Amino acid sequence: MFKLALRLLRQRPGTSIATLVALAGGVMILMTLAVFVESGLRYQPEPQRYAAADVVVAHRYIEVSTKEFGEVSVTKVPLPEGKVPPALADRIRAVPGVTDVQADAQAIAIKASPDAVKTIEGLAEEAGVEAYAGKERGWAEGSASIEARSLLLEVGGAFGGYVVLLIVFVVAGTVGLSVRHRRRDLALLRAVAATPRQVRALVVAEAAVVALASAAIGIPAGLWSTAWVHDQLIARGFLPESFPVTNPATAAVFGTLITLLIAVGAARIAARRVARIRPAEALGEIAVEPAHGGRVRGASGLLTLAAAGMATFFAAGTSGMTAVAAALGMLYLYVIAVALLAPWINTYAARVVAPVLRKVWGVSGDLAVANLRANARGMAAVLSALVLSVGFGGSVWFLQDNLERQTVTQSREGMLADRVVAAPEGLPASTADRVRGIAGVRAVTGVQHTSIVVRVFDGAEQAEARAVEPAQLSSTMDLGVREGSLSALTGDTIAVSSSAGWKVGDEAEMWLGDGTPVKRKVVAVYDRGLGFGDVLLPYVSGPYDEILVRTDGSADQALAALGQVRTTDDLTGQLGRDMAISAWLNKMLITVMVAYAALAAGNTMVMAALARGRELAVLRLAGVTPRQVRRMVNAEQVGLLGAALTVGVVIAALTLTAVVRALTGTLVPYVPPMGGVVVLGGAIVLALVTTVLPVSRLLRIPPVRAAGTKE
Repeated sequence: MFKLALRLLRQRPGTSIATLVALAGGVMILMTLAVFVESGLRYQPEPQRYAAADVVVAHRYIEVSTKEFGEVSVTKVPLPEGKVPPALADRIRAVPGVTDVQADAQAIAIKASPDAVKTIEGLAEEAGVEAYAGKERGWAEGSASIEARSLLLEVGGAFGGYVVLLIVFVVAGTVGLSVRHRRRDLALLRAVAATPRQVRALVVAEAAVVALASAAIGIPAGLWSTAWVHDQLIARGFLPESFPVTNPATAAVFGTLITLLIAVGAARIAARRVARIRPAEALGEIAVEPAHGGRVRGASGLLTLAAAGMATFFAAGTSGMTAVAAALGMLYLYVIAVALLAPWINTYAARVVAPVLRKVWGVSGDLAVANLRANARGMAAVLSALVLSVGFGGSVWFLQDNLERQTVTQSREGMLADRVVAAPEGLPASTADRVRGIAGVRAVTGVQHTSIVVRVFDGAEQAEARAVEPAQLSSTMDLGVREGSLSALTGDTIAVSSSAGWKVGDEAEMWLGDGTPVKRKVVAVYDRGLGFGDVLLPYVSGPYDEILVRTDGSADQALAALGQVRTTDDLTGQLGRDMAISAWLNKMLITVMVAYAALAAGNTMVMAALARGRELAVLRLAGVTPRQVRRMVNAEQVGLLGAALTVGVVIAALTLTAVVRALTGTLVPYVPPMGGVVVLGGAIVLALVTTVLPVSRLLRIPPVRAAGTKE
């Protein structure tokens, strides 16, 4: 069967090349992503500060349990300021076998015999902290490498599944279209007594051969892309140079196997319908393809569309990386719904655009309308690919732009102070009182940057928080309070952003940065959470990270004696630069996905165009001129592009508006003018180039010869 598959592939290089390109791109993307995820999973930090200890007790994470639908799930959330109870050190000293205990409030380093380790672990568990022994001691130390590991796993978890789904979508569309264009050959095999099993085996064998061949291109490309991404991650501060990256061999095998399974599965599904044709019906089956899908396809499409609509509403409580993941999830549901309903969408679109096409293109427009109606099912893959590329480009990419723009805008508009005093080691609390005594100072607010842990859906995550002096807060910050008052921010109270989901009067459950579980009453809700953090806490103790100062412009020299002085404009500018750096990773991943979606669209349209050789030749033999054929194809593209762009823009708008509304409170999302031109213009150019050029090539073939060619 493999020999026959190889012979058929040599005779039809066009469809095999298109599938090869899609699979090779999948291998490259999966391999690169797998290398970094595997690196994160395999990373084992070496103990440095506590290398001489036998056991280290620390508080690096908390476990949050959530019960949903009768099942309990546990989420581990890192703590930025985890501390161990001071009394725990004394209890550990009393354990037999413990010879030395050194405590610094961040951790307890212990010298002990092996027999004492179990007892120490039990005491740590009772106190709600962790004990690290042996090779695990490195986890007790905070380091840039541990943070990098968390980032790699977070990115892999947020995007990995969606990347696989994208490859499934692209490869399934390419393989499915390839099989559909070859239904004449496959049906004829049935007519000459080939069994359904043999037809399926042939199609699967072809897909397997192409998938294995794609590894020869995808693996070298994956090695290059892995090296490039690694260098970029180091250059932008996401990874320290010393972070170990695993050998890419395992990732290469993983990428190859996944794409092989996707290709084989897609081929088996695509061949199922042709293989079921009875030999006596084979020649009739190839004469015409049904315009629409079956009832199961239509019902599945409507159910998926309903699920996408529900997902739009459920995205209301997302933030950060979760917001991007939520946007991707919504987008996939919408695109899958379009793929399932594409035959009906194409038929309806042909009916809508028919008057325009007939009026502008005349006879050619009439032919285009007839083709669009007759080939509604055959062009379903083209519609889906275009909608996918427009949807990706117009939603998740612009989502990142909206987050950056809103964060900087909120910080700029909400900052009433004009100076910021800071120091690398922090500022003592007494510094705020000294600043107040300087001539020309009108208002002062000390600020500590911290994080809290809050529940989200079926788990928990960190949220940005700030501890502030509330006395003169309204004179240094305008948070856009929509409910309650910041003057009540004292004691066990908090103010929260509107995206947090709490209301004034609610008892908010959370964990402080050191892991302490607390309940705090919400006294104010504000709109500028992106610029000033999700939660505001009243300041209790400790050094300030910065002091916001409102002056009359004459206090700079005196302030400089207390710390580094910057204008708040400088602070906002630095925030914008930091946001751009942190957003680079998201944008890079999104760019890869958008580019792969565009590759799918281009592949699909080239295949669809090249498969029309016989059809165009018959039209020319019937008296249609090459110019009329070109005009007909142009009219078809206008109709198809109109439908694809309309559906794609609607999906992108729904996705973008829902998530941006939840994150920023803005009903109308920001779309960069040039970005809109690139997305829409790029889709139009891609559609025209991948159709006009193949059709021009087909028209150079004499119609008598082309009419007898294969599909």
